[in-house]
Amino acid sequence: MERWEYLTKFVRADSKATGVKEFFNQYRPNWKNPPPYAPEAMMPELDDLGAQGWELVHMEPVARVGSKGDVLFSGASNEWSNTYFCVFKRRKPAV
Repeated sequence: MERWEYLTKFVRADSKATGVKEFFNQYRPNWKNPPPYAPEAMMPELDDLGAQGWELVHMEPVARVGSKGDVLFSGASNEWSNTYFCVFKRRKPAV
């Protein structure tokens, strides 16, 4: 029987994050001024998790993350976000 382990984390799209500029230089060399919150800015972190065996199985934007790790859900108001709640899984080694 297959067994899985899960990882949940918030991932932010931020073109000024560590390693993102170098990633953009390879991924889109002509993109000199990427938008500050371009979703592509998450790719280095997602690639790193993938290299560790984690598969992204769910991603959704969240309006805000509170100081207690809670998430703000807003009803009718429009809000912008560059933070995504992500769920990853990978196979557990056989015992």
